[in-house]
Amino acid sequence: MRKLLSLTLLALAGSTAFAGGYRVSIQGQKQLAMGHTGVAVVNSAEVAFFNPAGMAYLDKKFNLSVGGNGLFANTKFQNSQYNWEAETKNVGTPFSVYATYRLNDWFTAGLAVYTPYGSSVEWDQDWQGSHLVNNIDLAAIFVQPSLSIRVGEHFSVGGGPIFATGSVNFNRNVDRSTVDFDGDRTDLTIESKGITAWGYTAGFMFNPTDKFRIGMNYRSEIIMEARDGDATFNDYPTTAPSTKFNADLPLPAELTVGLSYKFTDKFLMAFDYNRAMWGVYENLNVDFTNPALPDSNNPRNYKDASTYRVGMQYVANDKFTFRAGWYFDESPVQDGYFAPETPRNDSMGYTGGLTYQVNSKLGVDFSFLYLHFDEVDNSYDYVSDGSSFGGTYKSVVFSPGIGITYGF
Repeated sequence: MRKLLSLTLLALAGSTAFAGGYRVSIQGQKQLAMGHTGVAVVNSAEVAFFNPAGMAYLDKKFNLSVGGNGLFANTKFQNSQYNWEAETKNVGTPFSVYATYRLNDWFTAGLAVYTPYGSSVEWDQDWQGSHLVNNIDLAAIFVQPSLSIRVGEHFSVGGGPIFATGSVNFNRNVDRSTVDFDGDRTDLTIESKGITAWGYTAGFMFNPTDKFRIGMNYRSEIIMEARDGDATFNDYPTTAPSTKFNADLPLPAELTVGLSYKFTDKFLMAFDYNRAMWGVYENLNVDFTNPALPDSNNPRNYKDASTYRVGMQYVANDKFTFRAGWYFDESPVQDGYFAPETPRNDSMGYTGGLTYQVNSKLGVDFSFLYLHFDEVDNSYDYVSDGSSFGGTYKSVVFSPGIGITYGF
């Protein structure tokens, strides 16, 4: 019985790892269409996320940007040695709301609400990798009030606190073989709601000329602390144990630097470089309130990773503006740590979109993202029974989006 309980601990350890391995880069319709660049771009209230220092350079006194996306993800798994095949198709709905208000010529306030982490993975119940994960559903919302201070004509600084709140629901089988008296596989569901944490963002923007901007933005590490989460055993062979758990999950710090150049009154290009400090995610320690259950240490050993982004914008006329972009995103997951709750590898994102300007105050924004992950043949080598689980993963994501921009 003690062995069975020990094997369940990795289920809890693997649950919130999904947040660390899956960053949802969809924080604005205009900037997503431009390859998710934006640290040196000022064209809407979306700058409140990408670089709050840029809020000081918005033309209008009040600016509002609201948008949402459908995120359609598909991952296929295959192990030709054992003739295993599995597939997961999932839908997410990231959203964002940004608002800024210029109080005077040098001082602007803003508010950003967005979803930088959150999605779901749902494999078939009792599939070959069910001892690692059956399904997981993660949601995280960030609320960020910001201030932007303009220092002269060419330089500004900005930043503010970030309040994060989230929840997680996760299910996996306790091991490869344990069943109840009816022959049903024993599984475990864990759930934690109302997880909260604090961080901050800070940046600057420098405009040497009317056409050239340089930007930098830093987003701090945030520690999500799950306390007294619920654990429920299903189809247990004897009386199911009762316990709650505590765990800490670091969301990594990010540093983004970039530039934009306006070649003509109609054509703008931007480049961003982002460095995410995933190296803080070495393992996940899970502490149980039931003293009969040993605590767990589950290795992840992530590495810092970079993203390279390029975007462009073309103002065709007073009604239509077109955008396109591309980015390359490195995976933080190292060989031997590839788990099916984070089925991702290095990826390339192809983006595009447009704005239809209804009138001088209101515009409608459209965007799309096609994200193609490199095919990867890898494994997770730290299964509790000493074995490993692996195969070939193929993943793609498609995400259309729509939003509105309003200002006066």
